[in-house]
Amino acid sequence: MLEDIYMIQFEEAYEIVMNSARLTGIENVPFQDSFGRVLSEDVLSDIDLPPFDKSSVDGFACRKEDLDGELEVIETIPAGKWPVEKIGKGQCARIMTGAVVPGGADCVVMVEHTETGPSGKIRFLGKYSKPNISYKAEDVREGDTVLSAGKLIGPQDIAVLAAVGKISVPVYRMPVAAVLSSGSELVEPGEKPSRSQIRNSNSWQLLAQIRRAGASGKYYGIAGDDPEVIYSMVTKAIGEADVVIITGGVSMGDFDFVPSVLDRAGVKVYFSRVAVQPGKPTTFGVHPGALVFGLPGNPVSSFIQFELLIRPLLCRMMNYDWSPSVRMLPMKNDYTRKSVERLGIIPVRITSDDHVVPVEYHGSAHISSLPDSDGFISVPAGVKSIGKNEIVSVRQI
Repeated sequence: MLEDIYMIQFEEAYEIVMNSARLTGIENVPFQDSFGRVLSEDVLSDIDLPPFDKSSVDGFACRKEDLDGELEVIETIPAGKWPVEKIGKGQCARIMTGAVVPGGADCVVMVEHTETGPSGKIRFLGKYSKPNISYKAEDVREGDTVLSAGKLIGPQDIAVLAAVGKISVPVYRMPVAAVLSSGSELVEPGEKPSRSQIRNSNSWQLLAQIRRAGASGKYYGIAGDDPEVIYSMVTKAIGEADVVIITGGVSMGDFDFVPSVLDRAGVKVYFSRVAVQPGKPTTFGVHPGALVFGLPGNPVSSFIQFELLIRPLLCRMMNYDWSPSVRMLPMKNDYTRKSVERLGIIPVRITSDDHVVPVEYHGSAHISSLPDSDGFISVPAGVKSIGKNEIVSVRQI
């Protein structure tokens, strides 16, 4: 076909997209709101952690050399109180978990390993094994880097930020990704379609994928098959977003107006056909105001092309080196495909015995295939079949 002359390989398309990434800039957010954001600079500790020698158990702080005799309890030290007394020969202090170990003590014996005699003195009944002390700065020293630039902040990192007093956190701004759909057959999910219409599912799927990628989605609606409406919506989106995603209208039909609209809007298109199935009519272009994608209108195609091209781009724009979760597993049965001209992306599920089975799949419009999928596998161009028990790479979704 003539159009295939202009089709590029997926690897080339990926490089073009990733090399077009633009960092979004930096903003400061409260540490409690930084979950899921990407750090723009290293975070240093302003204190030692622990900040003092700390008891790791409830018990008695004492000297190891005195454990064979009775010990006089000279003080009780709760967490949050600085010790008053120093431990001398034959002495100990009752101490709580997290409390400051008093001077002179070199171990803490657990309360359950002691008994209290009639005189009120305590005796160690156990066998000494460890000091039960978390020593000052054994975790972190003041000035140490505790979180590195480029890290995606998780719940565990919030605790670190709180511990080192980093209450204002410098992060990369979330890219704004605009989503709009082209197609006069589309109606919104809340509307009842007529006999010639379908509900717009792509946009809402993409907005969820954008959110999962750590970016901010903005919905612009349905343009219909009207080049003037499409142009107006596209130019508005380019002026307000970092990435613009248009679904539908990118093929070769009489009502596929997106390519001409992009040209009119000043978008430099780098490719409009990719040798991948599904998702061949995928378009990518660059405008001074935004990076622009045209995705196929079928939901499976748009989902997969977002995961392959747009999700890693959004992460790169936040200076985050994202990679998908992959499992190497055997095929449950032989698999054969009909067409081998393009890279094949096959939705699959993982069985209870950790084998891979392609889901029932009737083409890129088969919207119910993805909810049954655990991921997808890639079949290189020219490869027709995969044998039973052959190990494949499952990219999880």
